[in-house]
Amino acid sequence: MQSIQYDNLQETLYYEVMDNGLHVYVLPKPGFNKTYATFATKYGSVDNHFRVEGQDEVKVPDGIAHFLEHKMFEEPQGDIFATFASQGASANAFTSFDQTVYLFSATENIEDNLETLINFVQNPYFTDQNVDKEKGIIGQEIGMYEDNADWRVYFGLIEAMYKVHPVHIDIAGTVESISTITKETLYSCYNAFYHPSNMLLFVVGGVKPEEVFELVRNNQAKKSYEPQGTIERFFDQEQVEVAEKKRIKKLTVSMPKCLFGFKEKRVGFVGDALLKRDLTTKIMLDLLFGSSTPLYQKLYDEDLISDSFGYEYNSSPQYAFSIIGGDTRDPDVLLQRIREEVDVMVKVGFKESNFERSRKKKMGGYLRMLNSPENIAHEFTKYQFRGSDFFSVLQVYESITLNDVNDCLQEHIDWNQVAVSVVVNP
Repeated sequence: MQSIQYDNLQETLYYEVMDNGLHVYVLPKPGFNKTYATFATKYGSVDNHFRVEGQDEVKVPDGIAHFLEHKMFEEPQGDIFATFASQGASANAFTSFDQTVYLFSATENIEDNLETLINFVQNPYFTDQNVDKEKGIIGQEIGMYEDNADWRVYFGLIEAMYKVHPVHIDIAGTVESISTITKETLYSCYNAFYHPSNMLLFVVGGVKPEEVFELVRNNQAKKSYEPQGTIERFFDQEQVEVAEKKRIKKLTVSMPKCLFGFKEKRVGFVGDALLKRDLTTKIMLDLLFGSSTPLYQKLYDEDLISDSFGYEYNSSPQYAFSIIGGDTRDPDVLLQRIREEVDVMVKVGFKESNFERSRKKKMGGYLRMLNSPENIAHEFTKYQFRGSDFFSVLQVYESITLNDVNDCLQEHIDWNQVAVSVVVNP
């Protein structure tokens, strides 16, 4: 067991790599009653074409990472949720573009729940019957999202931006793609991506690191894993420009929904460089579209936006894009007004005082996040899988300058790289 002391945050992170390659991290929070644990694999919806070192190249159906997440909760003796509930824990899981995470939250029976979490994730149980049954369940879920206006406007924008990169494919896949999934393909993906060397266990809360590591060591010592080589992921070459400028979906909505965003021209950032770009871009977007900006107030006064208006930024080594917007009475007028105002900002740049205010706000939000075990766990895992350190975020914010943000403004706001997604009434 080793430790990293973050003096500026008054936090100490403990970590150890098990003999089978599993990375385990523990962040003790003295005085916290709740413990939150995540068991995550670096495997998400975009990982549909890969090769494990020494093995053949594999292509799998879209949506299989999400399908696999669902199936992990089924065991011969029944539903694992019931086990967690009997031990006083709340359990869940989710699949994103680049990771799958299993988790629990509890104030009691921490050791039992931790054993349960590790054991069920490392004990797959797939049969022809339960796989076929799940196709119907996930098919219904896909149908529900097809009728969800917020989801459709969101993914419609990503689909408009990206032509070939699998980020544009719905995380759950399609009814057609999941229909081809078999227990054999599930085991193939499980064996590739659920090897301990591709996984990370993070525990935060009122725990003692020595006890957690001892539990995990004993647990893993009872299991046998052959060493596994690196996983190579394959992505077709994505074009620089957006796939289509505008995508319109017709659904019954009380008010039209409009999202737009900018597809980054430069990708390939990794580790600390990716982290700095991510944080710099978020400051820039806050200075343009945050709720305290003059633009936000103007649009609100003109009844073009509501409190649903917001922004986000998604980045990885293979893709990066912003998403801005919300509900609006007139998508075309909203986009016109935003372009007029943003073009002025691009010409003049941001003021030092506004930049400092936004940067400090971001830093304050980060420090508040350190009081939330859930947020710490999810953010730590996300950054770790991308080659950077969540606990260095404050230091990176401190290093960002006004010039960095103005340069980001000039590069990111390229109207040739913008795509629009709108959901309107039929």
